[in-house]
Amino acid sequence: MKKKFMGIAAITAAALTLSACGGGTDNSSGKPEDNANRSITLWLAGGDTSDELRTYLTDTFKTKTGATLKIEEQAWPDLVTKMSTALPDENNTPDVVEMGNTQSPTFTNVGAFTDLSDMYDELGGDKLLPSFVEAGSVDGKKYTLPYYFGSRYLFTRKDVWKEAGVETPKTLDEFNKAVSTIAEKNPRDIKNFSGLFLGGQDWRNGVSWVFANGGDLAKNVDGKWVSTLSDPNTLKGLTQLQELYKTASKAPSDAKDASPWLYLNDSDQIIEEEKAVGNTSLSSATIMAPGWAHWSIGDLTKDEGGKDVRTWNDDTFGTLVLPGNDGKPAPVLAGGSNIGISAKSKNQDLAKDLMRIIFSEEYQNMLGAAGMGPGNLDYVNSLGDDQFAKAGIASASNSKLTPAAPGWAAVETSLVLEEFFGKIKDSTDLAALAKQYDDRITPQLNLK
Repeated sequence: MKKKFMGIAAITAAALTLSACGGGTDNSSGKPEDNANRSITLWLAGGDTSDELRTYLTDTFKTKTGATLKIEEQAWPDLVTKMSTALPDENNTPDVVEMGNTQSPTFTNVGAFTDLSDMYDELGGDKLLPSFVEAGSVDGKKYTLPYYFGSRYLFTRKDVWKEAGVETPKTLDEFNKAVSTIAEKNPRDIKNFSGLFLGGQDWRNGVSWVFANGGDLAKNVDGKWVSTLSDPNTLKGLTQLQELYKTASKAPSDAKDASPWLYLNDSDQIIEEEKAVGNTSLSSATIMAPGWAHWSIGDLTKDEGGKDVRTWNDDTFGTLVLPGNDGKPAPVLAGGSNIGISAKSKNQDLAKDLMRIIFSEEYQNMLGAAGMGPGNLDYVNSLGDDQFAKAGIASASNSKLTPAAPGWAAVETSLVLEEFFGKIKDSTDLAALAKQYDDRITPQLNLK
């Protein structure tokens, strides 16, 4: 099957042609001694894959194949642009690529990756996270598979919640009321205090209220993707968000989802600063973040080398799964990555061997031990049984992905959702605002 591969540049103009590489799944790339002079490149997105995991991949790949694995880290903000440039170029393409699950549909829809359907069962089959498999599939064929998942849940200042006299909420309405009450009571008398710190442009967390009310960002209607910000159910969630922005959050209207734990960690310090000089530092009793954020939350201490570290304190901090309207976990946006083989790779056999290592029981369990939800749900117990694992698994049980539209990467790259969400708080006509942005987003969704 031949498809057109439209990169970021092609979103405005040119098209590049990719013919999907097929072929059967070779059982292996041959004897290790035959591959001594061969190498492949793996692109990893960001720094989530630890040095320990990277070393395991390079060492195991060398042992099993005799070839060399080169790992190159790509920054998340640049990933889509770099993929658009490199994947069509058979002389410069990475062989295996990790990408965000929300970015996968754009590239799978245009033939950028090798069809892995004949490896699907070998790599985990139906045990692989279904929503991520769907994001990497086109016309029933599997092109990218889930690398890891991370669920969003709430981190709280338990001490502040207790001071405010607020009980643990069981429904979304109760949660909305609780964080608004905490903000109103402001038990520690801090000037810029939030019951829930929710950045105005933080659509990745804010969309949970949309999902919880049966709304969505877009849907496929008769083969065409349509933005649904003005859908009645979506508007119900956006109205709840607007109320939270006004009553519970002091986050700036241009704040995104970066480092919200800063406003949870430093409440005690900020209290003293406020009393001393009346500055305008931000503080919050609650934040929403991916589960791995817990490594950045806690009391400020020193490690053996004298470096500042955060140490979790159960008396001060807590976790909470955002409840839905029915009392079950609210649908949150699933974080994480997919991984696939470049259709232009000249090393299909070695790339497939790397995929076998990545989806092996040992590596999947290593992902879980590192706090990253393994793509194969058979190994989810490797996350552990502490409060973070329990909250992550519970929130993941009802999580959702962004729409699997061909042009979704263009939507994210344009930052149009950040722009829209940043205007919600001060909007006097949410329906009109939503319709305005539907008209902008729908053409982007259908770019190929």
